[in-house]
Amino acid sequence: MTDLTGSVVVVAGATRGAGRGIAAAFGEAGATVVCTGRSSRAGRADVVSDYAGRPETIEGTAELVTTLGGRGIARQVDHLDSTQVAGLAAWCREEFGGIDVLVNDIWGAEDLKGAPPEWNTPLWEHDLEVGLRILRLAIDTHLITSHHLLPLVLARPGGLVVEVTDGTTAFNAGNYRISTFYDLAKVAVNRLGWSQGHELAPHGATALAVTPGWMRSELMLETFGVTEETWREAVGSTAPDGFAHSETPRFVGRGIAALAADPDRARWNQASVTAGELARAYSVVDLDGTQPDAWATP
Repeated sequence: MTDLTGSVVVVAGATRGAGRGIAAAFGEAGATVVCTGRSSRAGRADVVSDYAGRPETIEGTAELVTTLGGRGIARQVDHLDSTQVAGLAAWCREEFGGIDVLVNDIWGAEDLKGAPPEWNTPLWEHDLEVGLRILRLAIDTHLITSHHLLPLVLARPGGLVVEVTDGTTAFNAGNYRISTFYDLAKVAVNRLGWSQGHELAPHGATALAVTPGWMRSELMLETFGVTEETWREAVGSTAPDGFAHSETPRFVGRGIAALAADPDRARWNQASVTAGELARAYSVVDLDGTQPDAWATP
């Protein structure tokens, strides 16, 4: 098992999906994980989630981290609000002095991207406000978060920044992704991993982009009418056959945690990789002991 005892990790966008899985994997490794997001049991009038009404919360993620052996801390933050993110940075500086890993997993636009019947809508027919909201949630949040937190990453030797996206640089370069807005969002996040790596390398830090495969998130399981225990029943019925190669959110998290524990992690600087590639490199397995890679499956 990966051992990151003593490491401080900020998972921005840790409420559900990949963010929760990544936070949980760092918890398995014994790290202190600051779990941020908008969905909180406490609630704040100035922090409203695009997923209002869903049950997942940052407190639930933090508790999972602690249960798995780490120390989970919930901090409610709207990552589109620079003042709130600056407050998060100030708190982390006072509490820890610096952070070892920053994971930018903020998204929040799953509903906005629409269902499959709405995909491939041309730009001139797409709702402009919805499209621009997708870009703000996917790109502005990451830029704001890195702006305020990168100095904390540089405060500790060998810091790591992970940009979580959908599709590798190579895949997205040759494939249209759902809509112009979604396509641009996911290409941009890959590029953010590359550009931050360029800026961080002279300071001994590393940045890269990582994409999960077909992930069995809370939303995905609900869409196909199954649970994590019954998901295989959806293959070929409510879900396409390719769903057989899906993965839990923990899988990508375990790969990222293993990368964070690698003293030679700088070799990944500016890379764009899949969860499956990390799994093979570090002998990581999913919760069921498999190494799925939907990107590598024809």
